[in-house]
Amino acid sequence: MKLLSYWQDTATPFAGAAGGPVEGRADVAVIGGGFTGLSAALALAQRGARVVVLEAGKVAGQASGRNGGHVNNGTAHDIGGLAARLGLEAARALYRAYDDAVDMVERIVREEQIACDFRRGGKIKLAARPAHYDSIARGFDLLNREVDAETALVPRDRIREEVGSDAFFGGLLYRKSAQMHMGRFGAGLADAAKRHGAVIFEDAPMTALKRLNGTAHRIATPRGTLEAAQVLLATGYSPRMPFFFRRRVIPIGSFIIATEPLETVQIDSIMPTRRTATTTRNVGNYFRISPDNRLIWGGRARFALSSPSSDTKSGRVLQAGLHRTFPQLGRPRIDYCWGGVVDLTADRLPRAGEQDGLFYAMGYSGHGTQMSVHMGQQMARVMSGEPQANPLRGLDWKPVPGHFGPPWFMPLVGAYYRLKDAWS
Repeated sequence: MKLLSYWQDTATPFAGAAGGPVEGRADVAVIGGGFTGLSAALALAQRGARVVVLEAGKVAGQASGRNGGHVNNGTAHDIGGLAARLGLEAARALYRAYDDAVDMVERIVREEQIACDFRRGGKIKLAARPAHYDSIARGFDLLNREVDAETALVPRDRIREEVGSDAFFGGLLYRKSAQMHMGRFGAGLADAAKRHGAVIFEDAPMTALKRLNGTAHRIATPRGTLEAAQVLLATGYSPRMPFFFRRRVIPIGSFIIATEPLETVQIDSIMPTRRTATTTRNVGNYFRISPDNRLIWGGRARFALSSPSSDTKSGRVLQAGLHRTFPQLGRPRIDYCWGGVVDLTADRLPRAGEQDGLFYAMGYSGHGTQMSVHMGQQMARVMSGEPQANPLRGLDWKPVPGHFGPPWFMPLVGAYYRLKDAWS
C-alpha cells in the first residue's frame, strides 16, 4: 500500500516551474499553487497581467491534489437553513455559484484541452438514517421548486438503483455534478497558466509579507524577494498566513483509500450509475469510481491531521467502513492511502474578498474542487476592477472563539459529532 495520493501518483507532474531566484516586480503575486491560485493566474495572465505564482511545495500538491476527485454542485447546507439565514434570494445565488463553478471547471477543461477524465455523472447524497431521509425530503420541495429543478428524491425502495448497499435509507440526486482526475487537472491547469504567460515557482514558500505603501507589497521566500502591486492569498491554513485568517480558518484532516482495480461486475454491484456519492453523517464518507476502476473511498475517519502514521491509522478505519457498506466486495487490496487538509470556516461557507490590501479566497470546507477553480477566475475579475464578480461578497466573517492557531479543540469537536451521529 502506497502512502501517497492516487491522483498525484498516476499523473505526469507539472514540469514548467521557473528556475533561478525569486526577484523583480510583478503586477500580481499569487500565494499558493493549488486550483485557486492556478486558476487566478490563468485568468490574470489572459488579461495581460504579469503574474508570479509562489507555491511552497509542488503545484496542486496539497488539498487540490489530495481530495476525493469530486466536482459537485450543491452546498453543504440545507437550502431552507441557508434561506433562513441569508434570505431566499441570497441562498439561491450562493447555490447557483456552485452550479457556475462546475460549469467553469468544464469550460477550462474544454478550452485548455486538459486530459483529466472530466465527466458529468451526477451526485447522490445518501441518507445514513431514516431521519436523515425525512429531513432531505422536507427540504426537497423548496430546493427543487425554487433553486434546482434538476434534483430528484430517491426513496429507499429505489436506492439500489444508485448504490448497491443496505446501509442507506434513500437519497437526493444532483444531476449537474461531475468528477475528474485531480492530478491531471492540476498539472494541466499549471501548464495552461504558464502557456498564457504566468511564471510559476515551486518550493518557494512565503516567509514574510510586508505592505510597502498603498500600492505595493514585498513577499520574501527562501529563493529571494518579489515585489507586487497586488497579492492574492490562495492558500489553505498556514502558520505563515496573516493572523486575521489564522483565526478564521480551521484545518482538519480528511483521509482516503483507493482499492485495487475492480472487475466491471463488482463495480456494477456497488455503483451502477458511476456517480459521486456522499453520506449524511457528520463523520461520514464520500466515494466514487476512478478512471481505472478503483473504488476511491474517503471520510473524516479521525480528527487528526495527515502524517504517515495518521494516514495509516485512518486507512484502517476507512477500510472497516468500506467493508460494512459493500460486503459483496470481500476485502479488496488497498493500493493507496493518503490524507489531506480541509480548511473549514465556522459556518462551512467559503470566503473571498479584500482585507488590509490583500485579496483572498479560501475556506472551501470540503467543497473546494469546483469552487476553488471558480473563485480563482472570479477573484481575477475582482482584482481587475469588477467587485460584483465575487459571489461571496457581503458574507460576514467572524473569528472562531478561542482559535488563535493550531486547532487544539478538534478532538472535542470530533467526539461531539460522533455522539451526534450515534443519536441522530
